[in-house]
Amino acid sequence: MYAVIKLRGSVSIRPEIKHTLELLRLHRVNHCVVVEENAYYKGMIRKVKDYVAWGDISEDVLEVLFKKRGRLEGGKRLTEEYLRENTSFDSMKELAHGLYEGKTKMKDLTGVKIKPLFRLHPPRKGHKGIKRSVKQGGELGYHGDKINELLVKMR
Repeated sequence: MYAVIKLRGSVSIRPEIKHTLELLRLHRVNHCVVVEENAYYKGMIRKVKDYVAWGDISEDVLEVLFKKRGRLEGGKRLTEEYLRENTSFDSMKELAHGLYEGKTKMKDLTGVKIKPLFRLHPPRKGHKGIKRSVKQGGELGYHGDKINELLVKMR
């Protein structure tokens, strides 16, 4: 699974890139979505590579995201009681495992009113730079497993 984080704003960007960011549900800076690895999402991410950071998310970090930043429609916090009552999962650890293993998808969770995105805090100690790619010493582009470190900084 990929975690995709929008790092740059939408002012003065080409309309097709803006539309792709909307399709990825990335409307604001520091928003994060978790998507599956397939050709469609890879193509979309490749198109918006100059505005996002992405990488392979671990199951533990996904669980932490649900605990700290998981929200329901209306802005209420996602709780384990809500999961037990409205889904087939008993805990956030099971939910993260189900998503990571591919047993369920994020779009299936919108039926039980769980928001498909995470609103993150700006990173502690700041970004390395949002105008350069990872290879050039910045934050944009493909991080691989290092995306987990950025997500922990933005928790």
